[in-house]
Amino acid sequence: MPESSTFNDQYLSGRLSPFKKLIISLLILFLFIFFILDIALGSVSIPFLDVIKVIFSTGSVDETWVYIVEKIRVPKAITAVLVGCGLSVSGLQMQTLFRNPLAGPSVLGITAGASLGVALIMLSAGSVTSLYTIQELGLNGSWLIIVASSLGAAMIMVVILAISSSLKDNVVMLIVGVMIANITLSIISIWQYFSAPDLIKEYLLWTFGSLEGVTEQHLYVLILAVLAGLIISIASSKLLDALLLGENYARSMGLTVNRARIIIICSTSILAGSITAFCGPIGFIGIAVPHLARSLFNTSNHRILIPGCCLIGTALMLICDIISQIPGTQTTLPINVITALIGSPVVIWVIISRNNLRGF
Repeated sequence: MPESSTFNDQYLSGRLSPFKKLIISLLILFLFIFFILDIALGSVSIPFLDVIKVIFSTGSVDETWVYIVEKIRVPKAITAVLVGCGLSVSGLQMQTLFRNPLAGPSVLGITAGASLGVALIMLSAGSVTSLYTIQELGLNGSWLIIVASSLGAAMIMVVILAISSSLKDNVVMLIVGVMIANITLSIISIWQYFSAPDLIKEYLLWTFGSLEGVTEQHLYVLILAVLAGLIISIASSKLLDALLLGENYARSMGLTVNRARIIIICSTSILAGSITAFCGPIGFIGIAVPHLARSLFNTSNHRILIPGCCLIGTALMLICDIISQIPGTQTTLPINVITALIGSPVVIWVIISRNNLRGF
């Protein structure tokens, strides 16, 4: 059997074995459990049975608890689901496009580009100068910050793609991505230096990352943006499979590589841009989750990996959110701190297990 055929059978098989179906079932079960726990736990102690009654509308509960669950905790839990799906899938697409195991929205500067778009809105001297003002604008303000963030992410993506066309070394590409992110963050820092103190404080709080800033009204906008990005990524799963085997192989299969790149750029920019706009720059999820999905499902078929990343990324974000709340206390840690604590060991494991990052 030819080598390429063996590769396809081993790594791009789209068949779901009974074991893989069991893994999916367990992930869905864990996802449901973590979703309920994320709603039930928090700084305000609410009896678990009352939380269930509020969620399923099966009985009378104290109005204060109803408000906390429906207006604060449920939107936050849904936001965690969207963040987990969006960042993990965008990271998967970056690793496939650049064929680099450590590629991701935060490492390659995509998140920094989205942050630049947000800074353009929050630190500008125009009439729209704060996140509070944007929130007061309602849906128009939501689309404004999403468009700015997505355009910033897309701009950095285009720059990285232009540079990557002349580079063949994955490690060098990784270094270039980090340098581009540093340049972008330096521009933001210079902007902050000349901005008003109240705007600087608000922007710094945003950079810590939080799932609590998404109101019920703005949640609908985030849902539409993330769904649009996921639909594009699922529709381009065959393109990703072809690119994984190399651009020459993709061209031999009749794929227009530049068109495929544009589609992936659009999907990643929408996903990373919209999530960064509302939740701040959240790192490590985009790098770690795709590797966990490949290990669990033992495949590189994106028709399996994309849903797998969504399930694993969602469960991981819900766990991070539960930990960040420190149940029973009034303290809430920045979500970035928790994702770094969980994601960093996975990145270290990837580096150690591969030994050589040149091949992906």
